[in-house]
Amino acid sequence: MTVSTGDAIARLAGAPVVRLQPLQGGDLSSVFRATLADDRTLIAKSGPEAQAEAAMLRAIHSTGCPCPTVVADAPGLLLMTELPDGGIPSAQAWAACGAALARLHAAQGDSYGWPTDHAFGPVPIYNQPMADWPAFWAERRLLADVDTLPPDLARRLETLAARLPDLLPAAPPAALLHGDLWSGNVLWGPDGFAGVIDPACYHGHAEVDLAMLALFGRIGDGFFDGYGAPDPEMRKRRPLYQLWPALVHLRLFGSGYAGLVDRLLSEAGA
Repeated sequence: MTVSTGDAIARLAGAPVVRLQPLQGGDLSSVFRATLADDRTLIAKSGPEAQAEAAMLRAIHSTGCPCPTVVADAPGLLLMTELPDGGIPSAQAWAACGAALARLHAAQGDSYGWPTDHAFGPVPIYNQPMADWPAFWAERRLLADVDTLPPDLARRLETLAARLPDLLPAAPPAALLHGDLWSGNVLWGPDGFAGVIDPACYHGHAEVDLAMLALFGRIGDGFFDGYGAPDPEMRKRRPLYQLWPALVHLRLFGSGYAGLVDRLLSEAGA
């Protein structure tokens, strides 16, 4: 371990670090498993969004949705408990996941957005609250930094964004969203659903999380037994909500994601 990292964790944890193991974390931060001299084992996450993530984890935890417990945080560093991982989800585990997300989404805000902006590395996430959901999705998500995109994709997005008042509900409940709910951020332990990690929270339409969960994987059998029956129109709106994470991947990782963005635009009718 580096002296600076180990010392920072020790100061924040209040105990010396005896072992620091790098973990495969996000592409945008450094993650370690820290074994302390007092026999605790914590997950340490460093990066500019550490304290923002701590606030989000506390918000998720308050709803009863399982997630890591924040032990301590400071500028650039978050210490939290570790969730079990490596299990294979059953239908019963998926139902437990659905029930947990239903509790998360039942926590509602007064408007769409979040008190602070966020970022996926160099990609900003604009969260200034708005009262109109289609306008929020257009301005804060699909058209955010649209000038950085290839001109043909930008034109299609602008055309689609103009149609959002006819395609999205004007005022769905402002659910507390995980905000980055791809399959890798849902953990399964030996006893079933373990919890969610790596949030990018804001308040919005609950279907945003469900669309993300289906983007790079599939929602397992049993999920809606726990979550509740989906709106019959959800599948029609899914590509509109999947466009945002696809655009983030395009900005972060390059043209390999242009085909995904193109496909979702076509599915959305643009």
